[in-house]
Amino acid sequence: MTTVDLRRARWAIAAAFAVQGLVFISLTTRLPRFQERWDLGELELSGVLLMMVLLAGVGSLVAERLAPRLDSAAVLRAGLLVVAVSVATAVLAPTTVVFVVGLAAYGVGLGLVDATGNMQAVALEHRWGRVVLPSCHGAWTLGGIVGAVVTLATGDVPWPAVALVAVFPLAATMAPYLPRDHGAAATSTETDVPWRAIVTVGLALVVFYTVDTAAATWGPVYLDDEFDTPEGLVALATLPYLVASGIVRIAGDRLTERVGAVRLLRIGAGIALVALTVVVAAPSWPVAVLGFTLLGCGVAVVAPLSFSAAAAQAGRDADPATRRARVDAVVARFNQFNYAGALLGAVMTGVVGSSSLRIGFAVPLVLVVSLFWLAKAFAPADEVPAGARR
Repeated sequence: MTTVDLRRARWAIAAAFAVQGLVFISLTTRLPRFQERWDLGELELSGVLLMMVLLAGVGSLVAERLAPRLDSAAVLRAGLLVVAVSVATAVLAPTTVVFVVGLAAYGVGLGLVDATGNMQAVALEHRWGRVVLPSCHGAWTLGGIVGAVVTLATGDVPWPAVALVAVFPLAATMAPYLPRDHGAAATSTETDVPWRAIVTVGLALVVFYTVDTAAATWGPVYLDDEFDTPEGLVALATLPYLVASGIVRIAGDRLTERVGAVRLLRIGAGIALVALTVVVAAPSWPVAVLGFTLLGCGVAVVAPLSFSAAAAQAGRDADPATRRARVDAVVARFNQFNYAGALLGAVMTGVVGSSSLRIGFAVPLVLVVSLFWLAKAFAPADEVPAGARR
């Protein structure tokens, strides 16, 4: 492929990430309207959300099975199509059962796109020899910001008009994603995979999503419960966090190349530690918002660099066909750490902070300390002793 082809693929992959973020945030920010429309209690809504997360894990595993045989670009297009149809179904559902079926299908599509989007970004990094995962994840964040702003701006539109969000994943199916660069895919993906190193990197991903979900899920509640925050401003726990995270991710490609992944992660861990200390000890809601903003800066690149490091470990010492198949399988399985961290962040912060969310946010505060140690697993493979890879 020419440099022009690779650049087109880069924009296509970034667009897929952005669409995923836009659709996801568009749905989650409308959960109160879904809840009101279908008269769902807190327990019922929690059950539906848990179902979505579990089925996203299933979708990721399906991607693991299909991508080596069909090519991750084909599975990504299929996942985007599932997302488009399922979102329209959930929004336009005539009954509660159809609504739940639509969200169930969306969960599967979510997992398919999460896994194959990262497969595409990893393949582009390997093909181009440049860091691109941070900016791709930055596109997800910026898509989410657009989704949140659109939700705020269109709160009074007729409900069926919300289904128009399905147009974005439908359009993204036509983007020029990265095609397979070899013949028939190898299917033996287990041999010599350095799972020990990959699991260590996966633990960093769990820490990130625990912190990320705690901020997104419990941040607004924290501002509302612990301070005299004006009702219309509780969302400031999330929006500045997303904006800061998006900016750092967009700059993350060059930062990683200049500073190195290990050093960048440790600097970020230090910022996150300070940020969460500010959140926990904040005397007022503006100070807490400052803490959440710094937190977005600190943890922004953990997720993209985790996928990049896991793929680098999985693809070592293999011919191109075996490497691509092995990396695709590992990235899809590695994606499960995402959902494990999301569940931990939502549950642990709430349970530990049942009496006070100041105590609840001590959970991510403690966990980010582990990033100083886990960062060593992100060293380039040629700098890691052979015995540490298994």
